[in-house]
Amino acid sequence: MKLTQLSQQINLPFSGTDIEITGLHTLIEATPSQISFFNDKKYLAQLSTTQAGAVLIAQEYAHLLPSSTIALVTDEAYLKLALASKFFAHKIETKGGHPTMGKNCDIDKRVRFGKDVTLGDNVTIMAGAYVGDSVTIGSNTLIYPNVTLYHHSHIGADCIIHSGTVIGSDGYGFAHTKMGEHIKIYQNGNAVIEDDVEIGANCVVDRAVFGTTYIRKGTKLDNLIQIAHNCDVGEYSLMASQVGLAGSTTTGRNIVMGGQSASAGHLHIGDFTTVAGKGGVTKSLSGGKTYAGFPAIEHRRWLKMQAKIASLLKRKK
Repeated sequence: MKLTQLSQQINLPFSGTDIEITGLHTLIEATPSQISFFNDKKYLAQLSTTQAGAVLIAQEYAHLLPSSTIALVTDEAYLKLALASKFFAHKIETKGGHPTMGKNCDIDKRVRFGKDVTLGDNVTIMAGAYVGDSVTIGSNTLIYPNVTLYHHSHIGADCIIHSGTVIGSDGYGFAHTKMGEHIKIYQNGNAVIEDDVEIGANCVVDRAVFGTTYIRKGTKLDNLIQIAHNCDVGEYSLMASQVGLAGSTTTGRNIVMGGQSASAGHLHIGDFTTVAGKGGVTKSLSGGKTYAGFPAIEHRRWLKMQAKIASLLKRKK
């Protein structure tokens, strides 16, 4: 839609040069036909290099934008982003379609497909599964009963997805008005599951706000795991039951997370890191080490701390 139309829809005055807007993205990844936003000083350095066509931004920072980028001045940039996101959301329809299938696929008659679905060779999909618009599924992948694959999700080859799992559902994103109302940020990205991934029962991998949530090649997830929007789980990683990753967590390869461990958002867990069960990751972790406790610290240090606490309790007795 035209920028003038969009500005009017989100109640934001604009009278500059009109451009066509095709979507929303981050400062660093937006193209000249996309809108971005700025509401966090830690991204200040990205203002001068952004290629976004327009940026929702406070007046005091607007002068830092390139001359080619239009400043949409507002003191509620994140809220205006939420309002704008609705206009670029995928249109949800109940009309089905017929998938394009490779050789020797085995599809239960109670599977429901959206439009423009593509299946590789030897794909098996069991009863009650739903495969949304523009989903692709690679060869030799097995989808168990009642799996839901939301629109634009990509599933690689040689994958196994167990019953009840949902791929590509909306991430948990809301902006807040000054009166405390919660305005939905429509999640306009997607979710990608690479080759040779196995995902247990009743897991959720949320789609990205914009961009992609990734589960990389060879990763194995246990049951009851939550991967939030814009996470990127490195290849050949292992996660036990009830692990949770908050939004925009990224990991290196071959990480191991024990049962009920979790991470805060916007941090990185390095290659070959192990987080023991119930560990709580609150800051980025370097690779090749084992961590435990909350907040997560190196495992040996955590054991020493537990021993000291135990000895203090004994003294009190």
